[in-house]
Amino acid sequence: DNNKISIEGHTEWAFSDDVATRFIGYGWNVTRVGDANDLEMLERAFKTFQRCDDRPTLIIVDSHIAYGSPKKQDTSAAHGEPLGEDEIKLAKRNYGWPENAKFLVPDEAPKHFQEIMGKRGHDLREAWMATFSEYKTRYPDLADHLYRMQHRQLPEGWDKDLPTFPPDPKGLAGRDASAKVLNAVAKTLPWLIGGSADLAPSTKTRLTFDGAGDFNAEDYGGRNFHFGVREHAMASTLNGMSLCKIRPYGSGFLIFSDYARPAIRLSALMELPVIYIFTHDSIGVGEDGPTHQPVEHLASLRAIPGLITIRPADANEVVEAWRVIMTLRHEPVALILSRQALPTLNRSTDAPASGLAKGA
Repeated sequence: DNNKISIEGHTEWAFSDDVATRFIGYGWNVTRVGDANDLEMLERAFKTFQRCDDRPTLIIVDSHIAYGSPKKQDTSAAHGEPLGEDEIKLAKRNYGWPENAKFLVPDEAPKHFQEIMGKRGHDLREAWMATFSEYKTRYPDLADHLYRMQHRQLPEGWDKDLPTFPPDPKGLAGRDASAKVLNAVAKTLPWLIGGSADLAPSTKTRLTFDGAGDFNAEDYGGRNFHFGVREHAMASTLNGMSLCKIRPYGSGFLIFSDYARPAIRLSALMELPVIYIFTHDSIGVGEDGPTHQPVEHLASLRAIPGLITIRPADANEVVEAWRVIMTLRHEPVALILSRQALPTLNRSTDAPASGLAKGA
């Protein structure tokens, strides 16, 4: 929607970039509708979107905010304030609409939805179910994977290869233990995919088993994603993947969780079981210094309603953390891991690592 009005006034005060050219530069398909009330051009734009199957489409629609309102059309007053009863009546008069009618829905509107959209949706679903039934016959294993993915169900024996770590005073870094567990789980769960914001060698989140591969423009089959130095874009992408029932993970240093915070918060609001892996959880981050030392970040993540934050104490608690994470169907998780080696506790004398499921 390009109505050129923001809360403070005209968008010229704060924006000068050419959005269409920018998205063309990204490789998107871009089309424009010069009048939001031109139904023929809107239909043509949506048909352009339907025909384009090799890249995303941006449809820019030029419009007038508060269209038809005699006093507030094309003003910032229409952006953040109600029109007011008198102005609403004037706008209705402009439209040729009954001035005193409230919440009026013409009979044609629900009829259109029922006869056109309802029937179309029903027919499309019936066709899809018939196709899936045939697919199940030809590819039963893949169909089972698809069904389980769509219903967020784990395959049988998904945790059979999870490691157990012996007591060791020298121990293992949380990120290294997680790398072993992540790869063990991903082998049995084809829809567990993800990557990092250009930090996989440090966060230890690369899938290394045969066939894992790298996702890129030439190969959509790879399971390792390279998001670049884009924490917010990474987290937003993970949300989109999760909405499609893929089980995605993304990683970075704990200090950089700030860049992803708005999208992490949306994971919680939308109840999406996205897995956020944040390593380098203390001031001991090497030569990077105070700019990379997380201090308030653990508390701030725990303050996000609906986000589960787990910080395992040793390698076996990392295993149990993943066991908990994989059973979640609606809750996003921030898994906080160390860069330093953590002593692997002797569970014959200490509390069992499985206690992590009760809180950590």
